[in-house]
Amino acid sequence: MRVLSRLALSALLLLAGVGAAWAQGTPATPPPGGLNLNGLNLGALNADGSTIGTILQIFGVVTVLSVAPGLLIMVTSFTRFIIAFSILRAGIGLQTTPANLILVSLSLFMTFYVMAPTFDRAWSEGLQPLVNNQITEQEALPRIADPFREFMLRNVRDKDFDLFADLARSRGQEVSAESPDLRVLVPAFMISEIRRGFEIGFLIVLPFLVIDLIVATITMAMGMMMLPPTVVSLPFKILFFVLIDGWNLLVGSLVRSFT
Repeated sequence: MRVLSRLALSALLLLAGVGAAWAQGTPATPPPGGLNLNGLNLGALNADGSTIGTILQIFGVVTVLSVAPGLLIMVTSFTRFIIAFSILRAGIGLQTTPANLILVSLSLFMTFYVMAPTFDRAWSEGLQPLVNNQITEQEALPRIADPFREFMLRNVRDKDFDLFADLARSRGQEVSAESPDLRVLVPAFMISEIRRGFEIGFLIVLPFLVIDLIVATITMAMGMMMLPPTVVSLPFKILFFVLIDGWNLLVGSLVRSFT
């Protein structure tokens, strides 16, 4: 969050500076032959390389801020957390409790907890020197991406990585196992996280399924065929999850599942 706030502040400062320079550099009366649209003389625009570079930098910052949620899902541990929590809610039989906001917030904070060393490295090695004008954008991008690349390499399945590596090689692209291209590593990491999330979800749902089967057998034996077994089993599943301290066990297991 600190990094995003600093990026947003930088974007606002750049926009303010460009607006001030534009106000000073635009003539009050357009020269002959200039095209005037709502007081803006298009014929008087002399966009040099520095102005275009500044505009492209602003556009890049705004683009990064707009796709930040997607980047958070793609290259962090968020996917595994949200899948496990969603399957837990479905396994218990609760449709809206906990609410989506609670599950997403818990997943975000657990993601920040797991990814804290990676975020700190990206900030200290790439973003902070860039903000302090110690390195250029070309030098900062690899330094920012390397911590995330190392994290994904530690947690991606070899089978998934080999799949996308073979697809890339079939199109003539060179793939390095030590420092692979993010276009190969990110989709492999995502399907690995989805698979692990479903594996954890299966283990979560299994005891609740046993409770549903026991309750359904008892209600059928008692002749209560019109009573849905899920109505009777829901309090028992909630009680079971509370007695075993399920949130503590689940969150601890998810955090320890990352290397």
